Amino acid sequence: MVDEKYRTVAPVEEWLEAHRPLWSPNTVRGYATSLAQWWTFLEQRDETTKWRDAGIPAVTGFLSWLRNGRTVEHTLVKPHEAPAPETLEARLAALISFYRWQEAAFAVPVAGRLRHGTSCRTPARGLLAYLDACTAPGPSPLVPVRRQRHRGRPPLLMPAEIQAILDACARPDASSGEWDGNLRDRLLFALLAETGIRLGEALALRIRDFVIGLGGTPYVEIVPREGDPNGARVKMMRRPRQIHIGTDLEQLFADYLAHLACRAAELGMEIGTDSPLLVNLDRPPLLAALRDGTVRDKTVALRKKIGPAPWTPHWFRHSHAIALLLADIPEWVVSRRLGHTYVQTTLDLYGWAREDEALRAAANWKSHISKWRVVGSE
Repeated sequence: MVDEKYRTVAPVEEWLEAHRPLWSPNTVRGYATSLAQWWTFLEQRDETTKWRDAGIPAVTGFLSWLRNGRTVEHTLVKPHEAPAPETLEARLAALISFYRWQEAAFAVPVAGRLRHGTSCRTPARGLLAYLDACTAPGPSPLVPVRRQRHRGRPPLLMPAEIQAILDACARPDASSGEWDGNLRDRLLFALLAETGIRLGEALALRIRDFVIGLGGTPYVEIVPREGDPNGARVKMMRRPRQIHIGTDLEQLFADYLAHLACRAAELGMEIGTDSPLLVNLDRPPLLAALRDGTVRDKTVALRKKIGPAPWTPHWFRHSHAIALLLADIPEWVVSRRLGHTYVQTTLDLYGWAREDEALRAAANWKSHISKWRVVGSE
């Protein structure tokens, strides 16, 4: 992160470097964005040298500045596109996390000014002590963000939109029987659509993680690893999980693997079962693991080419979950397939789907997912 004079902001960079091994690239990017906005706010107030002395007035002013389009702290006219309460809450959480780390590492006292102290509680009683330990309240921010009562529904891609994205990447040529286009990109987005895995999990896949059925049901294994060269991470997972897939995706993988082997032979390079699955085929470093930034660039290009609204790779995950729930797949199966730690997380995000009959009329979801063969697979 750099300041207005393109100099590295050392306090923020130190904090990010300390957390990069622990967070996914998307988390690092989101926190860095929050701190970049905080630093810009301080620059406009000419207070970057006072970042160690921030308090409630500065943080309150920062949230007002964000609400008012990052121009002024106070306005009589509400901006047309004010950030959502969830966005403001994320910015505040990043700011408090930054100052808590500064307090622990360098005794910067700001975090103590921004949070309530821990509430007093009566002593734990005998065998019920664990209940008190579980429910003891922690410090809370002194600067609250008023959230909306009802959480918004996650954005979705309809089956026709998913198919349009896949065909824009590559489609079979009827005359030659070969694929026309970028087969790797089609495999990536088909994988996201049919498994509901996160982008980071897809980029961390190795060839051996894609298991051919050989008479049984094929599956993809999501394995937590450390130190992937492209920075991909499997989020909040302690053990592998298997996600069963359909035969169409299995065939697409086989076609891609043949293409990858031919490309490696042309380059005089070797690939093995432990090699990355999704790699650079035409740009250096050749056969290196595909990076998150490359996928973002590809997504922007596809949006310009075919639309629809500004979708992201994570929309495939939302669409996958909703499709399964509308097909009456049990919530616990959907939760395990998505890699959620708790079923309640799945219900909080997608529980509304079974109450919305309008979605059933919007597309034939059961037909769309019938080939996935997920019932009873986990």
